[in-house]
Amino acid sequence: MKIQFIYILIFCFSLSLNAQIDSQKKSIPIPAIESKKDTSNSNILFPSNPKPDNSFGGLNSPKANSEFSLPKKEFSMFGETFGNPGELFEKKLTKTIKEIKEEMYLGSKGSTTDQYFGDFTTKAQYVYVMYSDYGEQDGDYINISVNDEIINPRIMLTNANQGFKLDLKEGFNKIDFLALTEGYLTPNTAFFKVVDDQQNTITSNYWALAVNVKATIIIVKE
Repeated sequence: MKIQFIYILIFCFSLSLNAQIDSQKKSIPIPAIESKKDTSNSNILFPSNPKPDNSFGGLNSPKANSEFSLPKKEFSMFGETFGNPGELFEKKLTKTIKEIKEEMYLGSKGSTTDQYFGDFTTKAQYVYVMYSDYGEQDGDYINISVNDEIINPRIMLTNANQGFKLDLKEGFNKIDFLALTEGYLTPNTAFFKVVDDQQNTITSNYWALAVNVKATIIIVKE
């Protein structure tokens, strides 16, 4: 009887001891406290684009100005924009022809009366008589005579200088230019020049003639 009682005490003691050990192993649960604000930064996982570094070798590069605009008028070191030189020459030539016509009281058809350009004295043994079309090279033809003797019955005026050498005789040397045609741009137009044997200009002038009208000059040899 006594022995049975001792077994019962040992059994109860062992149960109590196991219960204490199990109770020590169990952790006490701590309730989670919800944060008022999430302090996690999403930029840590996804970093923002880095700002461009405008420095190079310690120097800052200039920033582009979005408000910059090109000048409305093209800059020219001459101050103005010039056109084609050929067009300028043509305008100047047209103006010259107009001035000649106004000075000679000519219309678009040219002079209908013979033109006398004067007499000039020289001691030269000979002269060069030159002529050219100062307007459009349009098919102006002339006849040339000296002292009423034809030396060239038909020659077309060009923009290049043409001419002949004239040996002077004592006294008067009359030179006539007769307009044979007016070309497709009226009138018959020409510039003439007379130069002596020392390359000195004796006379020069322009004509604008209708068909069958003459331009005359006289060279007097002393």
